[in-house]
Amino acid sequence: MTRLDALEAELKQLIIDTLKLEDVASDDIAGDAPLFFDGLGLDSIDALELSLAVERRYGIHFDEDSEENAARFASVRALAAFVVSQRVR
Repeated sequence: MTRLDALEAELKQLIIDTLKLEDVASDDIAGDAPLFFDGLGLDSIDALELSLAVERRYGIHFDEDSEENAARFASVRALAAFVVSQRVR
């Protein structure tokens, strides 16, 4: 398992725990599946809760008005890539 795979697994569990998704297992969330709408079905409230959890866990910051946030939260894989990019700064 690569570091990115491990981070994706960690993020999947963070999503489940933060959003209290009782009927979802980490294996149920595909790394490249959309997190919002047709994918996991998250909404804007979920996005806010998840962004705060990611900020606390990884010590990174999301700009509230950034249009890039939609791309950053497009999938677990995209979120993992963003976390990695912020950690190496």
